[in-house]
Amino acid sequence: MESTRGKFSIVKQVCEVIPPYLVPRLAKEFGVHKKSRTFSPWSHVVALLYAQCSHAVGLNDVCDALANHRTDLAAIRGATPPCRNTLSHANKVRDARMAEALFWEVLRYLQKICPAFAGKNYKGFPKRFKRTIHAVDSTTISLVANCVDWARHKRSKAGVKAHVRLDLQSFLPTFVIVDTARDHDNKCAVELCAGVKQGEIVVFDKAYLDFSHLFKLETRGVFWVTRAKENMQAQCVEKLLDEPKGHILLDEIIELNGNSTREKYPQRLRRVTAQVEVKGVLKEMTFLTNNVDWAPSSIADLYKSRWGIEVFFKQLKQTLQLCDFLGHSKNAIQWQVWMALLAHVIMRYLAFTTHWRHSYNRLCALVRSSIWSHFDLIALLKFYGIAHGSFRLLAAPDQAFLPSLAPP
Repeated sequence: MESTRGKFSIVKQVCEVIPPYLVPRLAKEFGVHKKSRTFSPWSHVVALLYAQCSHAVGLNDVCDALANHRTDLAAIRGATPPCRNTLSHANKVRDARMAEALFWEVLRYLQKICPAFAGKNYKGFPKRFKRTIHAVDSTTISLVANCVDWARHKRSKAGVKAHVRLDLQSFLPTFVIVDTARDHDNKCAVELCAGVKQGEIVVFDKAYLDFSHLFKLETRGVFWVTRAKENMQAQCVEKLLDEPKGHILLDEIIELNGNSTREKYPQRLRRVTAQVEVKGVLKEMTFLTNNVDWAPSSIADLYKSRWGIEVFFKQLKQTLQLCDFLGHSKNAIQWQVWMALLAHVIMRYLAFTTHWRHSYNRLCALVRSSIWSHFDLIALLKFYGIAHGSFRLLAAPDQAFLPSLAPP
């Protein structure tokens, strides 16, 4: 494939997906502009986006690369390269809520200019469902315990946990909480599901199992599916399946036996036990739901679709740069997590608008390998891996002609 030359670098084309008015407005809103004299808020955002796209492993890696490409960097709306101490100080003192607001503003902007970007983009979405399905889960990002005391949750462990509510239809996050890994997942369940509307579906792991919260979802008209814990005390009041059928082993209506759990959830529940394929092996799982009309196979498929959020976490943690942090303070780490989410959404948007045919990992690798090259990014992504040009039609003779065997 012949690459199309462009006037601007790849990193400029990635950064300019962000609207030009957005960063200055948010900087004034959160008071960040008062703490920036020689290093503007826009330059800060560009530096952290570059760190994500290039897999930079430290402050020197980011600052040296930006300084060596000062001319190309200046073409990105006048961005300037920072020195090591300047970038470290900016990550530490500038309000990380600006990065959070920037992520949500850019996501809403991209969905507005391209409504199809918020459509059905996830192949694992159960096609029989027309409702919005939310997957709720968390991922833990390990930190160095002796450097990050504020995030220590065990004697020798520290970490940050990102709680995400993912829309499985668009495969885009709709709510994110970035906090320490000290608290249990179910303490964030109420906040994560606050925006779920009546008639929508929430699927989450048993780590978020809280019967008082589940009953609140029931009263709001929200359907939910989760896994049952092994020590749950309940009794069967009605069997919906007389004998195992296919991979469905049990389908029954139950009542909770425990005094505290019955007070938290006084209504009946549905329990389905099925064999679900996990990494090529059938594994028996027990699910709970408040819906009695769905087929038992649909309940198993709903929970199976929840595993798409694990793919989202894998793309976020392994493909982007969330292993080597550029600071140890809580504010610096929150800046980097939110900028990783922003970089992920921008990459997903570029892949969607150019009809990218390959994996997300390959997309990030292509951008990373040519980040300072002057190619037309849209043309490069549209025609990457496709053969171009005209080919001569080679005629094949019916009989081979060998000059040495020709008659005299």
